[in-house]
Amino acid sequence: MRWWIILIVGLVVATIYSVIDCALIPANRVRGLKKPAWILIILLLPVLGVILWFAIGRARADQVAKPRLAPDDDPAFIGTLGRDHDQDERIRRLEEELAALDSDAPDPDVTGKATPTPDDNPDGSAGHSPDDTGRTDA
Repeated sequence: MRWWIILIVGLVVATIYSVIDCALIPANRVRGLKKPAWILIILLLPVLGVILWFAIGRARADQVAKPRLAPDDDPAFIGTLGRDHDQDERIRRLEEELAALDSDAPDPDVTGKATPTPDDNPDGSAGHSPDDTGRTDA
C-alpha cells in the first residue's frame, strides 16, 4: 500500500510539473502540437502524456530553429553594408586610375594598331634585323 501512495504522489507531481513546464515554455520550443493540445494530452493521459511531453513535445534549447530575420534586421547583413561601400569606393578609384592611364596612352589609328615609331619596319617588326649586326633592313 505504501508503494502505491508513493507512485500516485510521484505521478501527480510529474503531471503538475509537466503542465507548468508546457505552459511556461516558449512556443518555439514546443514540437508536434500546440501548447493547449499538449496540456490536454498531459492531463487526460497522466502517465503516457508526461512521457510523450518529455520525449516528443519538448525541444531542447539547442534544437530550436532560429527565426529568420528580414535583411534590415539581420546583424550579419547590416555588417556587410559597410564593406560593400568600401568595395564600391575602391572600384571607383581603380576606374579613375585606369581612365587616367588610358588618357596618357598613344591613340590607336583606324586599324587599331598604335602609331608607328621611326624604329619600326614596314612589316611591323622591330627596327633591327634578326642577324643582330646592328644593321636595319630597308
